[in-house]
Formats: sequence, structure tokens, C-alpha cells
Amino acid sequence: MSRLHHLLPFLNWPRPNARLLRTEVLAGLTVGLMVIPQGVAYAALAGMPLVTGIYASLLPALLAVLFSSSTRLSVGPTALTCLLVASSLTGLAEPGSAQWVELAVWLALLSGLLQLALGFMHFGWLLNLVSSPVLMAFTQAAAVLIIASQLPALFGFSSASSAWLQPQNVHLPSVVFGVASFVLLQLARRWRPAFPSVVVIVLAAAGLSAWFHFTGSVVGHLPEGLPMLYLPTLPSWSTLGNLVMPTLIISMVSFLETASSAKADNESLGRRWNQDQDLIGQGMAKLASGLCGAFPTSSSFSRSALYLYAGARSGWATVASVLVVLLVLLLFLPVLSHVPRPVLAAIVVVPVLGLINPQAFLNLWRISTIEAGIAISTFVITLLTAPQLYWGVLSGVLMALSHYLYQSLHPRIIEVGLHPDGSLRDRHLLNLPTLAPHVYALRMDAALDFATASSFERAIIEHLAKHPDIRHVCLFAQAINRIDATGVEIFIKLASRLQALDMTLHISGMKLPAVETLKSAGLLLDGRWLKTYRTDLEALAALAQLRVLPDDMAGAAI
Repeated sequence: MSRLHHLLPFLNWPRPNARLLRTEVLAGLTVGLMVIPQGVAYAALAGMPLVTGIYASLLPALLAVLFSSSTRLSVGPTALTCLLVASSLTGLAEPGSAQWVELAVWLALLSGLLQLALGFMHFGWLLNLVSSPVLMAFTQAAAVLIIASQLPALFGFSSASSAWLQPQNVHLPSVVFGVASFVLLQLARRWRPAFPSVVVIVLAAAGLSAWFHFTGSVVGHLPEGLPMLYLPTLPSWSTLGNLVMPTLIISMVSFLETASSAKADNESLGRRWNQDQDLIGQGMAKLASGLCGAFPTSSSFSRSALYLYAGARSGWATVASVLVVLLVLLLFLPVLSHVPRPVLAAIVVVPVLGLINPQAFLNLWRISTIEAGIAISTFVITLLTAPQLYWGVLSGVLMALSHYLYQSLHPRIIEVGLHPDGSLRDRHLLNLPTLAPHVYALRMDAALDFATASSFERAIIEHLAKHPDIRHVCLFAQAINRIDATGVEIFIKLASRLQALDMTLHISGMKLPAVETLKSAGLLLDGRWLKTYRTDLEALAALAQLRVLPDDMAGAAI
């Protein structure tokens, strides 16, 4: 039964009662009313038929909540994922065409299958390959691109760049609708975030548009009824090759969007986040979206936060939200046909505007100039390589991994001395005396593995070459929690070299995993040339004996 509850997380939902359902329906109504106009707006951002934004908010949202461990996430269209869809397909087809829709469906299916596979194989840890600075920089660059893409629609300009400089191309009623919607949404976002202001503004704009016979661009007719099963034709190998990289990036970025919401959800409940199960839920949602003829979905941080703000306690809120969207799709869809396109642009711009935060780069610079440089480079590369946005993410990941690899290959190795407060600190940095005559005491703040072994060996050999009077080498090994085969090999070489030079190797405080590895190799047998200590206190007491011995006896001591 426990395994069944693990595979089907919705079995863990609380039993519905009148009090619970009242709260869940209210939260679902709030989010459901918001997701409808957002879904239409984000579908336009993705270059898809507008009704697919509503399709992506139905079955995908339901399957996601049924199979995810995080039950208060709003899954559906998001600005960042839709921008990735549009940028990935640019040059492959005409936006809104049948070929464009088919390629977007393949992106949904492929990214869904990839996330399902990663979830079932427990590969959620791959998220750690994308560092926070890289994601922050990419998100901000994407936000800039999203806003830039919506400005022509917001002000009623044509898509031509020259239109920005020609006043005759400005459609004044569109400007009024766009700017008024933008201002009202900003005010409502600040003062009443839980109020369904988006719906009120959309309905008011639709009414005014119909009343005054608005001549600008409007949503137009949307097909009513439930989505039909969409089975795309198999793409050619060349087309499939063009979709591989976008699939990887969409899978990664969309789940990182999910992670930010899921962590907040699970922390509020005081439980550990099951990222693998959420990968499965997100994969199911993308598959469902593709089979409905829509685009890849993700979790919206703003809508998920609204679930928490509205008091949602379980997945029943999402069920209520889906029912609201279904009701609108079946009965009230014609109302949206009169909504001006500038209003949709404002709906996209307002939440995305909050993602732009230059202060984050300044804060990062104070923490780490290198990571700040990686973030700034990611931001610039993302902008310069648009619409191929994946280059920004890839370059950021490669730079971050290169920095990590460099740090791993250059571990911190210091000679330690006894500080007046009783701790072992960097002797040269704080001008501390040696622990005892003819002793080289060191500490390496890293595992002893293939990445650090050569640096460890070089540090000891170079010090011994510069100080021929050394008779004892003491390794304070608390920071060494792991030793691999390369580390064992280096350890054997060093032990043999020190023995040949008639030196004693002292090891203090080595952790159990490292001790067991060395013992399995037949090492760590105490004798004339090797001494081990459980604690630093024992090691310091043993080394202190060298201070009271004559120099000619120190080499034979201990």
C-alpha cells in the first residue's frame, strides 16, 4: 500500500469535507480565473493559436497535480517556457502555422518524455548542474527579451523596427488599452494580489472594445469545445536534430521554474521536497499538453504563490481551478474574442517585469566576483544570441562547471599553527609558530581524490625540498571525508617517500569512510613511520613532546 501511495501521490490527499472544499474551491477559483487570460497571452508569446493556452491549463494541470508530490503548484503556460518555445522554433516554421504547432507539440512530447525518464531513474540531482547565478542571469535576460517582444503589441505598433520612429504607425486606442491595462495590473499586483484583477480588466477591456467597435488587433474567434487528441507526424532526422537542444533546455529550465515553487510549497509544510516525483508529474503534464495540440508547460511561481496566499491546502484546489477553466472553455469563451491584443501584452509584461532585478548582480558581486562575472556573461550572451536562447544557458553552465572544476583541481592546502584561542589556523596568514621543531603540519580542505591528489602530493614535496630539516609530517585530516583509488595511490607513494627519507607521517582525525578505504588497501598500520590519532588533541599532545626533546632525538621520537 505504501508503494502504491508513492506511485500515486494523490492517494495521500486529505479526505474532502465541507470546510476543506470551501477553502480549496475559493483558491481554485482565484487561480483559475487568472490562468485563463494568462494562458491566452502566453500562447501568443509562444506563437501558438491562442486557444492552446487554455488547453495547456486543463489536462496538463490535472495530471501534474495527480502525479506530483508538490500539490499546490499551478502548472500550465508560463512566460519563460513560452519564450523558449518561440525562440527554439524561429526559422523552422511560420508562427501560428500548422508546422509550427506540430513542432511545438514535439517539444512538449520530447521534453515530457525526458522529464519522465529522469524522474523514474531518480536523476533529479542533475538540477544541481545549473547554479543559482546562472539561472538568475538567464531569467533576467529572458525577461528583457519577453518585454521587448511585447512592446509593439502593447502600443499597437507594427512589427517593423521603423515603426518605432514613425508616429503615424502608432494606434492611439491600442496605446490607451495597453497602458491603462499595464497601470491597473501594476496597482492591483501591489495592493490586492489575491484579487482576480486580471479577469476584471480583461472583461472590462472586452466590453469597452465591443462597445466602441475597437479597430485594432483583438483576440478574435476561439474554437469552443474540448481539445481533440493531436497526433503529430514523425519529424525528419534533420528536424529532430534541431529539436534536441531546445528539448534539453526547456526540460531543464522549466523544471528549475518548478523547483522554486515546489521548494516554497514543501517548506511551508515542513517536509522534504521529492524532486524525482515532481519530475514525473511535470513530464506527465507536458505529454498531456502535447497530445492536446499545445506547447510545453511549466509551473508558474506567481500563480503557485497565489494558491498559498489564498489558503490552498491540497491538490483539490487545482482540481477546482481546472473545473473553472473547463467551464469557461465550454460556456464563456466568446467573451474573450473582443479582448484587445494590447491587453494580452500587458498581462505578459507585468509579471515578467518583476523578474528584472539589477540589484541581484550587485549583491552577487559582493559575494563572489567570479560568479558575478559568470552571471553577467550569461546575461549578455543570452541577449546577443537571441533567439537561440539555449546558448546563454549552456555557456553559463559550462562557465560555472569550469569554475567548479578549477576549484576542485586547486584545493586549499595550508600549513597550520596553534592559535592562541586553541584552534589550528593558517600559520603564514596569522604569523603563528610551528607546532614543534622539525614538523610540517598541514590541512587540505577537500577530499583526497583524482582532482586533488596531485596538488596534495606537490604541496608536501615542495615544502620538504625547501625545508630539509623536517623530520615529521602531520596531516590534520578532518576535512578529508573521502579517498578514491588515485588518492590511495598518492598516499602510498608519499608514505614510501617519507619512509625512505626517515620521516614519520602523523595522521589526525581522519573520518571513517577515508579510514576504511586506506585500511582496505593495507595501510594505516601504526609503526615507526606512521602514527594515527583519533583527535587533534591527541596529535597535539604527541607533537608537544618534540618541543622538550633535543634536536638529535626529535627524529626518533614518538
